[in-house]
Formats: sequence, structure tokens, C-alpha cells
Amino acid sequence: PEEQIRKMQEELSEAKEKYLRLYAEFENYRKRVQKDREELVKYSIESLVMELLTVIDNLEMALEHSENDATAESLIEGVELTLREFRKVIGKYGVQEIESLGKPFDPAYHHAINQVQRNDVESNTVVEEYRKGYLLKDRVIRPSLVAVSRREGEAGDVPRSEEHTSELQSHSFISYAVFCLKKKRTKQKQKKKQLTILLP
Repeated sequence: PEEQIRKMQEELSEAKEKYLRLYAEFENYRKRVQKDREELVKYSIESLVMELLTVIDNLEMALEHSENDATAESLIEGVELTLREFRKVIGKYGVQEIESLGKPFDPAYHHAINQVQRNDVESNTVVEEYRKGYLLKDRVIRPSLVAVSRREGEAGDVPRSEEHTSELQSHSFISYAVFCLKKKRTKQKQKKKQLTILLP
């Protein structure tokens, strides 16, 4: 009888251990499923937001192109109103701009494509922003496209994140090209104004 009781106790102990292991595994599985479901709901609009950010880019470029045109005052006012309302709407869904200018370079939030010699700020400070970056809740859905500072006499490559190369090959490079084109056109407009003033 004692031997049977001992065996029964051992079997009961083993069964209890198996139950606890299965329970722990089930709890871990349940938590993973819950987390995955929350992530799915939380970031379900990410693809939509990515498309809408292009609309914001276009509105901002339209404003920049119209700044030197006195006849476009009403257009500027309308675009500003639309842009303001658009930002307000996406802000309700947790979309926020990444603050970049004057901040230390952070590869988690910034993609650097250029270095600018500046002795008035610390090295690797974001001094120019070519395209704004955005967060969806706490996730970076589009990093800022920036230029970082470099002190005179310092050597070094542009700091880049691991995904920087592929980013440049896609829309980031296009955005930078658009920025350069806008800058060139602004300079051309300024030269025309100067010539107009100089001509009798």
C-alpha cells in the first residue's frame, strides 16, 4: 500500500508539473495573440497614412512655389487652410511630425543624405530638412530626410542607418531631387528680379 501511495503521489506531482507548464505556455500564447491583435489595430492605417503624407508633401511644395508670386495670395491662403485641416485630421489618428532641425542626428528618426560645414553647432546636428518625417503613435513610418553638420577640418562619411541605401534608391532620392530643383528655381527667380531692378 505504501508503495502504491508513493507512486500515486509521484504521478500526481508529474501531472501537476505538466499542467503548470501547459498553463504557462498557454498564457504566453494568449499574451502574444493579444499583443499581435493590439498591434494590428494600432497600426492598421499605416499604409493609408503613407499615401496621405504624399498629399501633404505636394501641398507644402505648392506653398513654397507660391511664396514669391504676389498674385497667388488667395491660392496660398487656400492651400494653407487645407494643409492645416489635413494635419489636424491625421493628428487625430496619432500621426505626428518628427522634430528634426537643431536636434542631434538619430538614425532611428533621420536619414542623412548630406553634410554641411557649420562651426556654430555641434557635429552631427541636423541643420537642414529636405523632407519631413512622421510617427504613427510610437512607430516611425517615415524618417526625416536631412543634412547634418560637420566642423571645419573634420573628416567622415554621412551618418546613415542600415536601410539608408534602399531608401535613397526610392522615394527619398526623388524627394531630395525635388528639393534641389525647387532651390534652383528660387535662385533663378531671385536673379530675374535683380535684373528687372537693374534694367532701366
